[in-house]
Amino acid sequence: MTAAQGLLALDERTARELRGLARVLVRSGYADHASITAALTEAVQEDAPAMDASALVPLLIGEALIDVTEDAKSWPEVTDPDRLDAVLAELEALGLVVVRYTADHHVARQVLEAAAEPQGLVFFTDTDVWHAVDFGMLELKVWHPDTANVAPGEPLLEDVLTLLNERDLPAVFDEGRIEVTLDWQRRVSL
Repeated sequence: MTAAQGLLALDERTARELRGLARVLVRSGYADHASITAALTEAVQEDAPAMDASALVPLLIGEALIDVTEDAKSWPEVTDPDRLDAVLAELEALGLVVVRYTADHHVARQVLEAAAEPQGLVFFTDTDVWHAVDFGMLELKVWHPDTANVAPGEPLLEDVLTLLNERDLPAVFDEGRIEVTLDWQRRVSL
């Protein structure tokens, strides 16, 4: 059985979930080929243990790459993630620690605590990016240097919101995080 036949042999839900995982991992634009392969291999072994992960995973990655490459042909020259990168670079220049596509807040906290004289922390996780890929909204977390969350009306929060909105990235603070509305069109190179 070929890998393509194997994918077709999976039940519809499992095939859809594996394709969905491959889609968000590839479209994130942050994950490298090795980490995508590892995550998909683990998912295949867990969700479709009868399948040969070494044959199926390259097929899943290939499909996701073809899709994003085709979609990218219609993207604007400067995308929302490009503007986000510019905002994050500005925040770093202002002394904030920026952690992109991290596994969780513990890693972000470690980076913050290791920094010399940080002015604060802005971070987002891998799952935040996956949500942005599928739903057009990225959650940014903003902390003070002591790891306390920012609160409405605080200058640090207002500075971050102002930069995002000035760069055509509509952003609002809601329930302890900044919600940034964007089209996740990040160019991928694997």
